[in-house]
Amino acid sequence: MNLFLDTANIDEIKKVHELGLLDGITTNPSIIAKSGRKFTEVIKEICSFVKGPVSAEVLATDAPTMIKEGIELSKIAENVVVKVPLIPEGIKAVKAFSEQGIQTNVTLCFTANQALLAAKAGASFISPFVGRLDDIGYDGLELISEIRDIYDNYGIETQILAASVRHPIHFKEVALRGADCVTLPYSVFEMLFKHPLTDSGLAKFVEDSKKLNW
Repeated sequence: MNLFLDTANIDEIKKVHELGLLDGITTNPSIIAKSGRKFTEVIKEICSFVKGPVSAEVLATDAPTMIKEGIELSKIAENVVVKVPLIPEGIKAVKAFSEQGIQTNVTLCFTANQALLAAKAGASFISPFVGRLDDIGYDGLELISEIRDIYDNYGIETQILAASVRHPIHFKEVALRGADCVTLPYSVFEMLFKHPLTDSGLAKFVEDSKKLNW
């Protein structure tokens, strides 16, 4: 399962990149707005050292303008993936991007039906929002399983990019259910290393190492 970071914070991205674990980045207008920087400037800086897919979202809601914005975003770097909302106009844009060889990440997916429509339009990635479904009393993880089954039924190559991941249990479960990729906020990524037995075991090793002669 590929590991993406859901952030536009350059310091956070560099920390994970330096570990050799980073496969890509997802951003959205809300995340980039927090940086206080120019949208395209942030994407360009991320792409300068992250070589995997970097999702950059269009701001328009009509297909012609989405297509225009997406083409401009794709010119920033070869690894830019144009992020498009899962609405009829968005699907129309995804079809156009697919025909031009521009990669897309279809976002705000909440049903398997939506995921199938995005795949039929030629989406490179589909982003089911696990945590947001949990928030309203639905099983977000079951959505990952449903999409996996449907895509496997037909040999669909669209990659399932599990999004809105809130905690390490989500991370483990989307992996068990066959997500191709997962995107995490930095705070959740840090949690993946944590376990009290790891901490106590390390403390014991460090204490005992003081008794050793090199």
